[in-house]
Amino acid sequence: MRPSFKGLILGLTAGVVMAAGATGANAADATSWKRSIAKVVAQKQVYPRSALRREIEGSARVKVTIARDGTIANFEMLEDTGHEVLDREVPKLMERINPLPTPPSDLSDAELTFILPLSWVLR
Repeated sequence: MRPSFKGLILGLTAGVVMAAGATGANAADATSWKRSIAKVVAQKQVYPRSALRREIEGSARVKVTIARDGTIANFEMLEDTGHEVLDREVPKLMERINPLPTPPSDLSDAELTFILPLSWVLR
């Protein structure tokens, strides 16, 4: 079975728009930024070998706060996967993706918070 990481882009897009509040022309920049975050996460997300061997699947939701320079200031697991092996992967992923792409300048908040959905699915 091949590991698959489903649902990342759609969930990330919705979560960032809600948190950042981009509208109009700014929304295009925000959308591009969200896609770049999704790409980084997809490239760095790992399916733990022990989870693959045991055919464990799961989904998590992580609240991520980043500074203006893209550095992850904080993250909090809102929903765990229900599997310790996958839950232990979340902090490791946060380290691998830090820093994230710099947000567009029109998103003027000092820090931006969004929900990052993560899925580990075998196909």
